[in-house]
Amino acid sequence: MTITEIIQNPTIAAIATPIGQGGVGVIRLSGKDAYEIGCKISQTSSLTPRHAHFTKFMGDAGVIDEGVVIYFKAPHSFTGEDVVEIQGHGGVVLQNLLLARCFELGARQATAGEFSMRAFENDKIDLVQAEAISDAISATSIAQATSAIRSLSGEFSNKINDLLDKLTNLRLYIEASIDFPDEEDVDFLSDGVIEAKIDEILSKLDEILATAHQGQLLRDGVHVVLAGKPNAGKSSLLNRLAGTERAIVTDIAGTTRDTLEEQLNLDGLSVHLTDTAGLRQTDDKVEQIGIHRAKEAIHRADILLMVYDVTAENDPVSLAKSLFETEDFKRLNKKLIMVANKSDLLNNVSRETDDTNVLYENLINVSCETGEGIDRLIEYLKQKVGFHPPENSLIARTRHIDALKRAKAHVIDAKEQLTVFFAGELVAESLRSSQQALGEITGQMSADELLGKIFSSFCIGK
Repeated sequence: MTITEIIQNPTIAAIATPIGQGGVGVIRLSGKDAYEIGCKISQTSSLTPRHAHFTKFMGDAGVIDEGVVIYFKAPHSFTGEDVVEIQGHGGVVLQNLLLARCFELGARQATAGEFSMRAFENDKIDLVQAEAISDAISATSIAQATSAIRSLSGEFSNKINDLLDKLTNLRLYIEASIDFPDEEDVDFLSDGVIEAKIDEILSKLDEILATAHQGQLLRDGVHVVLAGKPNAGKSSLLNRLAGTERAIVTDIAGTTRDTLEEQLNLDGLSVHLTDTAGLRQTDDKVEQIGIHRAKEAIHRADILLMVYDVTAENDPVSLAKSLFETEDFKRLNKKLIMVANKSDLLNNVSRETDDTNVLYENLINVSCETGEGIDRLIEYLKQKVGFHPPENSLIARTRHIDALKRAKAHVIDAKEQLTVFFAGELVAESLRSSQQALGEITGQMSADELLGKIFSSFCIGK
């Protein structure tokens, strides 16, 4: 179903609360017939906007349930259309009976995210705010939730709109100067005014990009994989980081034969942690499958924690090269953190090596037995991915960062056209392209395909 078809179908209905047993269940209606359907179900001749009406909900065979009906008259509603909320008892059967009654009276089933889509189409929210609704619902930490609400309130959109205003004003100034040149014969392209404004825009873009990067880390988190030889302490490290006995730990090499995943929250940073089978040559078929899965996980990791027994290995560089010989070692090196486990068993760990060796710059000594070094490892992990404790952070998505980077590239191109070629028309055109990229973020310039993809990921009642 296309966006146009969805919008043209008048009245939609859906269960807006989680399916299952609960104290209250809500059916939401939106569209031109929502008011009439609400009146028929509640058997009343009229509904006062924004008033709670306690009533019985009627079907053809009698009373379905009883509860509260609230009417929100357009345009003063979430969607901008007439909206009715039917609040009855929670429960799968009762909610489905009420929803079926709405369908009998002319409503149709809402598609995923259709209420939010209608709010977007009716200019009640922009695309960033629509996405923030979904992010707030799916938040797994306080930091994620509060950041999503800030984006929903318009903070992120305001930053983008301020940039759009600056780009628009500068572009109009350039175009006007080209069309109506100053009689004083002053070359507006070389007087420094435009270049200063471009530099100001670039500085603002860098600031928003930094904020967006933190917001993306906050929303998406990082995928961290524990890898190393058998019995190095990978599962013990997972248990330490998780704060619970999540993985089985024994002295038997090869105890972990499959990947084990755990979701962690480290000071606001969501970490998808994966424990893997120890890497070694083996004839055991089951263990071979586990090692294959371990290598697949290593390939997908954002950060790789190579855990090794510091009492048994004195050359972690050679160890890493032998373990990851089938991988692109240079690529792995960029995301590798060496974790020297069992450091409590040594009085002094020698780390003398070539200072140019990147691996040793990424080495952290820990003891999974005592917990020593775990806090330092967590801090280094956050530093490695560039995550800072969220203060006034805003939720951002990959598409936002992509659009911001494209917008910045166009502004850089505009500066080159100005300072190297003095081509006013091309400067204006590059600024226009930057505007278009930024407009994609808030939805001012977004294709139907993009909108459909975004809203289809929402829950039905939103």
